[in-house]
Amino acid sequence: MTPVRDWRAWLGLTATSIAGALLLDAVGLPAAWLLAPMAAAIVAAVFAGVELSMPGRLSVAAQALIGCLIAHAITPGIFATLLRDWPLFLATTTATIVVSALLGYLLARWRVVPGTVAIWGSTPGGATAMVIMAQAWGADARLVAVMVYLRVVMVAALASCVALLFGRHAVPLTHVSPLAVDPAALPLTIAIAGAGVAGGHLLKLPAGALLCAMAIGAALNLAGIAQVSPPRLLLLPAYVVIGWRIGLGFTRETLEASARALPRLMLAAGLLLAFGGVMAGLLVRFADIDPLTAYLATSPGGMDAVAVIASTSGADVPFVMALQVVRFLMVMIAGPTLARHLARRANADGP
Repeated sequence: MTPVRDWRAWLGLTATSIAGALLLDAVGLPAAWLLAPMAAAIVAAVFAGVELSMPGRLSVAAQALIGCLIAHAITPGIFATLLRDWPLFLATTTATIVVSALLGYLLARWRVVPGTVAIWGSTPGGATAMVIMAQAWGADARLVAVMVYLRVVMVAALASCVALLFGRHAVPLTHVSPLAVDPAALPLTIAIAGAGVAGGHLLKLPAGALLCAMAIGAALNLAGIAQVSPPRLLLLPAYVVIGWRIGLGFTRETLEASARALPRLMLAAGLLLAFGGVMAGLLVRFADIDPLTAYLATSPGGMDAVAVIASTSGADVPFVMALQVVRFLMVMIAGPTLARHLARRANADGP
């Protein structure tokens, strides 16, 4: 592809991605600024025959910014809630991870999707972070993204309905303008993301930029030195870059495989959501947690979407985010080992 055509292709992809993201954002779809660019990139790569590749440095920088976003949720208030209710959090989180791992194992054993893809795609956690981690550990990020974001959309839709039924306020579909930037947040986020990129490069960790930025930002939050609050002005381009990287890797064969597996993937996601509902019911019955808080806390994935709904619907935000963060951290620690072990076991036990 010539430079002129390459330039025109990037311009067309950018315009299509922004238009699609604005449309999805207007109707309140979670992760709109990732899903629309990913869809636009899939159409460009599969149907328009466009050959573009995402610069590696941009992808690493986007990962670091997502690490800052995750660090924003790790606050002293969450840890205070965790210390108070740790047996409840440990039991709920462990049960959810076990059930999600079982579903992933069955998807792998029945050859719905490849082994490590099935495990990572079934894992409840921060959706974007799970895709990044899966890719870093060798899974096909394209299929993992299909599984994870399918569940995110389902979780957000159900959580919004629960919020309307049990919340004290309606869930607004409007968002803060990307141009509304805290003067202190912008340089702090850039500094932490830069340190995360450097740390990941030095340590040679899979998804090192994300993990290092998350660790640095969380440490600053917990120590009370600074509150990490990445502005949308930086987060939206990060989501776009990650969406493009995933979408541009699609081929017609990958898209057809995703379409064939979609009914069973929806069934697996529905079962995981149903289990989350059961856990929420137990919290309501035995821990005297209100239904909205219980459901949002046990929702399997879509941590950022759940955070928005919780903060605008009258739920107990520290409780919701404490359980979500604990599960996310447990998945980050155990995920790679779990994925490798269960994928090998599924291959050995499969038909």
